[in-house]
Amino acid sequence: MEIKPLSRFPREALEALLAPLPFYKAVKQEDPEQFNVLLRHSRIVEFRPGEVVMRQGDRDPWLYFLLKGQLAVFAPNKEDKQVINYITPGEVFGDIAALVGQERSATVVADFNCKQVVAFGTDFKAFGELENFGVIKLATKLCYYRNCVHSLRWKLEVYRMRYPDSPLASKHRSIKLYVGQKGGREELQALHHQACDLALLLLAWNREFGALMINSASNSAPSPELVEKVSH
Repeated sequence: MEIKPLSRFPREALEALLAPLPFYKAVKQEDPEQFNVLLRHSRIVEFRPGEVVMRQGDRDPWLYFLLKGQLAVFAPNKEDKQVINYITPGEVFGDIAALVGQERSATVVADFNCKQVVAFGTDFKAFGELENFGVIKLATKLCYYRNCVHSLRWKLEVYRMRYPDSPLASKHRSIKLYVGQKGGREELQALHHQACDLALLLLAWNREFGALMINSASNSAPSPELVEKVSH
């Protein structure tokens, strides 16, 4: 792993890297100063092919967006080294542990088939307590949690389509959308509550169906080298 401070990147190049990420793009457009605050708490990380990006059971406050390459997500079961999903550019990872305050729920490894794996990370500690707006303002937190809820619902909808007969299939639809006045603390609290409930439901999916998802995620099995990396 090589951590690259953002000061090493020209501003235009950095903005171009983040342009495909809706959260950072929206913050930059709506509040350039908040965008700068986020950058002060962020970094770019490069991983070697086969390198463990995060390991199940670890604790850290960083959430990441994949910029280049592909990541393999292994089933949250020490005895079952199976890939349950792949993370592709633009997707967020590491966000669930930050949301629910738990250990990393799965091991994530840089795919051996990718020459370069690059991620953009932000230290979630900068967000502070939900209603503390000293560093990250209300509007920025609303933007983050709106994106978070959208991403989690999309992932759960994909699982529902893959396994429509599962008892978990439609549970996320019972987690109500916020329909009150937008732009205030009430919306923030509702979005945070939704995000936590959706994250816990996603964890339940991963625990119960991890071994089954390998066939849906990819037509090929992970390489022995990749499995070996996860085992140690």
